[in-house]
Amino acid sequence: MTQKDRYIVALFLLLAFIWGSSFILIKKSLVSFEPFTVSALRVSISSICFAPIVFYYRNEINWNRLALFILIGLTGSGIPAFLYPLGQSQISSSLAGVLNALTPLFTFIFAVVIFKSPFRFKSLVGLSLGFVGTSILILYGESLSANVNIWYALFIVGGTICYGLNVNLVKSFFQNTKAIIVSSCSFFIIGPPAMLYLLLTSDLSSSIEHPDFYSSLAAVTTLSVFGTVLSTVLFFKLIQKTSPVLSASVSYLIPIVAILWGIYDGEIINLFHILGMLLIVGGIYLIKNTKTQS
Repeated sequence: MTQKDRYIVALFLLLAFIWGSSFILIKKSLVSFEPFTVSALRVSISSICFAPIVFYYRNEINWNRLALFILIGLTGSGIPAFLYPLGQSQISSSLAGVLNALTPLFTFIFAVVIFKSPFRFKSLVGLSLGFVGTSILILYGESLSANVNIWYALFIVGGTICYGLNVNLVKSFFQNTKAIIVSSCSFFIIGPPAMLYLLLTSDLSSSIEHPDFYSSLAAVTTLSVFGTVLSTVLFFKLIQKTSPVLSASVSYLIPIVAILWGIYDGEIINLFHILGMLLIVGGIYLIKNTKTQS
C-alpha cells in the first residue's frame, strides 16, 4: 500500500467515524430543540467557525465564483442540515444512517448523466454490493419502532441527493482549489440566513427552559464543529484525491460505525451484521480498483 493509499484509508475511516456518530448527535439535539432550530444552529455555528479561515484566505478566494460557492454550501450542508433533523423527528437515527448510504448511488447517477463521466460496470457492481450490504444491516440488524413514520425517510433521501450533486460539483469545479478554502467559503456564505432564522423565527426561549438544554446544546455544537466543519474539510480533500463515486462511498461505512457503537453499548452482533459489512467493504474495493478513477 502506497503512502497515498494509506492517507485515503485514514480519511475514509475518520470520516466514517465522525459521520457515523452524527446521527446520534442529531437525535440528542432534538431532545430540546425543534428540527429546524437544530438545523439553523448547526449551520450558524459552522459558519462562525469558518469565519476566521475565510478572513485569513480572503486574498486567495476567487469571488467571481460566488454562485458556485453558494451552490456548494447549499447542497453540502445548507439543505441537508434541514432535511436530516426533520427526517429524524419521525424515524430512528440508525435508519437515517443507513439511508445515508444512498449517497454513492446518486453520486454515480449525477456523474454519468450530468457530468458525462464514463459508465463503468465495475463501479455499478461495487455500488450495488454496498447497497445490498446496507439493506441487510437495516433489515436484519435494526428493529423499527411502531411509532416510525417511514414517509419521513424521504427527507433523508433528499439529503443524499444533495450530497451526490455536491460531490460532483466539488470535483468538477474546485479540483485545484484548497479544500479549506472551498469548505470555509461555501459554508460561511450560507450562515447569515440561518442566523436570521434563529433570531426572528425559532423559539429558543422554550428550548432554554428544557431540562436537557445544555446536553442538547453540547450535542449540536459537537455536531457542528466535527460533523460539519472538520468533516467537510476532510471530505473535500478526499474528493480531490479520489473520484466522486469513491469519495461518496464513505457513506457505506457509516452503518458499520453505528453497529460498533451498538456492540459497545451491549448489543449483540449476528451473522447478518458480518455479511452486510463484508459486502460493503467488497463494494468499496471494487469501486476503488476501477480504472481511471482519479
